[in-house]
Amino acid sequence: MAKRPKPIISPPFLFAPSPLLRILLLLPLFVIISITVTTPVSANHGFFSLKYKFAGQKRSLAALKAHDSRRQLRILAGVDLPLGGTGRPEAVGLYYAKIGIGTPAKDYYVQVDTGSDIMWVNCIQCNECPKKSSLGMELTLYDRKESLTGKLVTCDQDFCYAINGGLPSYCVANLSCSYNEIYADGSSSFGYFVRDIVQYDQVSGDLQTTSANGSVIFGCSATQSGDLSSEEALDGILGFGKSNTSMISQLASSGKVRKMFAHCLDGLNGGGIFAIGHIVQPKVNTTPLVPNQTHYNVNMRAVEVGGYFLNLPTDVFGVGDNKGAIIDSGTTLAYLPEVVYNQLLTKIFSWQSDLKVHTIHDQFTCFQYSESLDDGFPPVTFHFENSLYLKVHPHEYLFSYVMVYGALVGKTVGCNPGIEGISPSWEDLALSNKLVLYDLENQVIGWTEYNCSSSIKVVDEQSGTVHLVGSHYISSSACINS
Repeated sequence: MAKRPKPIISPPFLFAPSPLLRILLLLPLFVIISITVTTPVSANHGFFSLKYKFAGQKRSLAALKAHDSRRQLRILAGVDLPLGGTGRPEAVGLYYAKIGIGTPAKDYYVQVDTGSDIMWVNCIQCNECPKKSSLGMELTLYDRKESLTGKLVTCDQDFCYAINGGLPSYCVANLSCSYNEIYADGSSSFGYFVRDIVQYDQVSGDLQTTSANGSVIFGCSATQSGDLSSEEALDGILGFGKSNTSMISQLASSGKVRKMFAHCLDGLNGGGIFAIGHIVQPKVNTTPLVPNQTHYNVNMRAVEVGGYFLNLPTDVFGVGDNKGAIIDSGTTLAYLPEVVYNQLLTKIFSWQSDLKVHTIHDQFTCFQYSESLDDGFPPVTFHFENSLYLKVHPHEYLFSYVMVYGALVGKTVGCNPGIEGISPSWEDLALSNKLVLYDLENQVIGWTEYNCSSSIKVVDEQSGTVHLVGSHYISSSACINS
């Protein structure tokens, strides 16, 4: 997980004491993008099954934002990583996958995270690490001694040099290489690095895969604190950031995969597509990554509301070290600087100037509306470098809730006051139902609207054959019965 300031800009909501409520949740939409120059390799492609962490569960906006604040440092991508989960706004957006680790292999459920680099799982020495999860799967503590291929990574090895920027000051002969990940909410994972075999599904034909594996260095969590140990915990985190220490970079350096991947998060049915390799269909327009940034950052040029371009300061999207908008697949909500958000909100409501807006509990801004959202409110379009744009329809930034006898049925949505000056960030909700392509070899990212319950086409670099890669969804029952 990358250490970046947690965004606290959230869209106000609309709520009214009536039978039908529509709560406005504006999704400042961005995700994290960073630059890494790599050498193209001839590679295969694979995938993992993913699941949305809180699929079907009702969550408050405060919980959504708290989750985003905690995980503003994580993200993912895959080989053919079967997905589970959902991008529904009434649930905290978090997707996870099942991978095999060790010899013989054991299953681990890890959050897929394009916002962080290292992969880590909870280990047998960890007393604080969760052993149960309310998400429907059994958790497994990794034990290197039970794997025939597990090896300790010592502090004098190249990987440890790369992680620490040189020889660690604590290093003595045969001492393990340690890590300490501290997140924005104060939660942390401390442990040491090991090397072992990671199993994944390699595409072998149309909608067909075979088992493949690669040797990967990952963290073994020995001490854990905070939200990572909550009842909704997972076995660990699978970082797919741009650093050379990420899983995709390690697999690419050994010729296992291309340093390209794509995800398509199904906001309607849950799960979706997550594939590593050269995606040839659908075609995707791209925008360059901002150089010298830790994450996946892109340059946003303008914001359009129903054909009207907001009059924004020229430097609003790039100040100091925080240049560009961040693309983060692990964040649920989207965030914008307050100066952008306030103008956006004003322009949207100008389309319905007679609405009676009510604020409840100092955080819910709601109104009664029973007509078609897409007919009554404007689309919002975000424009990026290279003429790439992201269009968000009213039904995607407005959410409906039903009032029964004065009580809000379903989850409650709330927001906190915004703060000016943060970098915009795009998340699961804004990028749901879109194929998002990360091309680290050419340092570009792009997206297009797509049916994420269908399939995409990936080319086999060795044979030139094009194969279909379909969508996946890991159900809770599959987790328990696997």
